[in-house]
Amino acid sequence: MGSIRGPNGQHADLPKKDSLELQLVVATQEEHIHQQKVNCVEWKGALSPEAYLRREEHLIRQDLSKDGALTPWALVYQPEGSDKRQIVCGCETLRKKALVGSKDGKVQEVVSHGVGSVFCPPEFRGRGYAGRMMADLGKKLKSWQADNGKHVLFSVLYSDIGKQFYAARGWQGFPSAHVSLPAASPKADGLPSVHMLKSQDLAELCAIDDKLVRTRLSTSSGEDRTAVALLPDTETMQWHHAREEFVGKELLGKPPVIKGAITGEKGSRVWCYWTRVWTNPQEEGENTLHILRLVIEDEAFSDFAPASTETTAKIKGSQTAKAIAALFAAAQTEAAQWDMHEVQIWNPTSTTLAAAQLLNGKAAVDHRQDESITSLRWYGEGSWENVDWVCNENLLHVLRLVIENEASSNLAPAPAKSTVKMRGSQTAEAITVLLATAQTEAAHWEMHEMQIWNPTLIYLSDLIES
Repeated sequence: MGSIRGPNGQHADLPKKDSLELQLVVATQEEHIHQQKVNCVEWKGALSPEAYLRREEHLIRQDLSKDGALTPWALVYQPEGSDKRQIVCGCETLRKKALVGSKDGKVQEVVSHGVGSVFCPPEFRGRGYAGRMMADLGKKLKSWQADNGKHVLFSVLYSDIGKQFYAARGWQGFPSAHVSLPAASPKADGLPSVHMLKSQDLAELCAIDDKLVRTRLSTSSGEDRTAVALLPDTETMQWHHAREEFVGKELLGKPPVIKGAITGEKGSRVWCYWTRVWTNPQEEGENTLHILRLVIEDEAFSDFAPASTETTAKIKGSQTAKAIAALFAAAQTEAAQWDMHEVQIWNPTSTTLAAAQLLNGKAAVDHRQDESITSLRWYGEGSWENVDWVCNENLLHVLRLVIENEASSNLAPAPAKSTVKMRGSQTAEAITVLLATAQTEAAHWEMHEMQIWNPTLIYLSDLIES
């Protein structure tokens, strides 16, 4: 990949974020590998840089991501007349099978895309390039890989920088919560017995789950609501397991064999799949066993609403809650054996929370506000506000967005004279977008005003401009 540099080795003058000299393109194989080498520090977790590159090569060969299902994107700067281009920001998208229910009860299989691995090299941060890339990408994905008569009706991502940045570019934040249980070997007195699941067990169970999800979608959509879901298929589960197996071999010399647990008789079973995630020891995050999918083999089961204290208390003694508790206990034991800190279950229902509380009376729902915010961009008819995201679990490979600027030193209170100098800066423009989104959100929810406490020079310059 060519690099455009000035006479002293520095990057040549870079264009503004709205320049026509910036283009969103599909990265070449060479450019994709270069991006992986650059973002390795952020995404490698507990792996060495060399092992991280081998893992990425291994994952792109999986059924979920091979044959062009994974697309590497790059925002590039290529001045007119130059045969070289400079990548200033990059990301990946993963084509996913998805389902959309309609008001007449029909369920349509569509194409969706998950956005991940968003990364801006430090030397290009603070210029608005990530925002430009995401704005261009949102438009591009509306028709990307929409073949065989299937439509792209939505794309998704998980945000680690709150809701506003992505909402300003079309991806709206959806409820994002989880409940945690410590890695341990809990007592399972009074709970049903479980059978541990291995790779060969998943295909049959995923096929049953497919039918259950389609049935749910056919009854969830109405006159003014549209239900959507990423298909929790075998390919998705195998991708996650290929990832954990690779890391397990690298770190511990052995791959995990147990992929989940199941309980009950055929026709009324409950099961879950999980995956283990090892984090970088130098980072704040803890090793976590994530429940990828929890399935209740009962078409009449209807507890899909977010957990409430009142409903949770009523159903804590139900057979379904006890069955789920048995699965969670197995997950806790497995987590402890693999040096995990905790077990996480995303977007719990009242039944899920009741099950967790059977094992740990202090278990509670944690509503995430800044990290792993599930976000969806809707391309179909009507508003995203009328979309219900079903099976909104941790099924998608999505990494982090980094647009930080360690060199930023404007943390002092805002004197008026100095504030005027900050107007028009790249950072001030970026914050203006966030504040405008917050104002719109405030009006939507009948708020009287929006407040920003202890503003710096940059914040105050935004307020004056607005």
